[in-house]
Amino acid sequence: MVRTRVGYTGGHKPNPTYRSMGDHTESFQVDFDPTLISYEELLNIFWRGGRHSHQSWGRQYMTAVFTHTPEQKEIAQTTKAQQQRARGQIHTPILPLEHFYLAEDYHQKYSLRSTPALEREFRAIYPDLPDFVNSTAVARVNGFLGGYGSWDVLQAEIDSYGLSKQGRLQFRELANRYR
Repeated sequence: MVRTRVGYTGGHKPNPTYRSMGDHTESFQVDFDPTLISYEELLNIFWRGGRHSHQSWGRQYMTAVFTHTPEQKEIAQTTKAQQQRARGQIHTPILPLEHFYLAEDYHQKYSLRSTPALEREFRAIYPDLPDFVNSTAVARVNGFLGGYGSWDVLQAEIDSYGLSKQGRLQFRELANRYR
C-alpha cells in the first residue's frame, strides 16, 4: 500500500462528518502501486475477508466497493462473480465513487494512535496532519498494528521509516505481540 485514509463516500450530503453523516458510508481509500499489486489482486484480498454474505447493517456501516473507472467496475464485478461461484451469494454492492471526504483527524490512523509513543515519533517526522495521513510509512505501520500486513516486509522496511532507535525497538516489541 502506498497510502490509506478513512472517510465517507456514497452519499449526497456535502462535507459529511461522523456526527452528521447523512446517507454516506464510512469507508477507507487505498492508494496502491499497480506495478507491485494489481487492482484484481487487491479485490481478491478484499473478497476473502469481511462479511460479504450478510446483508448490510445500514448505509453507515455497509460493506461496498466504490470504483473510480468503468475498468475498475468491470474487474470488481468479475472478481465478485468468481467469489460467488466459490463461496455463495455476496451482498456487497459495487458502486461508482463520486466523492471521497476525509474523516476527521481523530479517525485517521486509529491503530497507530493506540500506541502514543510511536504516534509521537511519526508526528515528529510528519508534523503537518496531511503529511502524517498521507505517509506510506505511517499507513504501513498503522495497518500492521491493526492486524494486517506482512511482518517480513515491515521487518525489512522499518529502518527506512525514519524512526529513532528507540522507536524501532518499540515497534519490534509491539510487532512481536501482533505476529
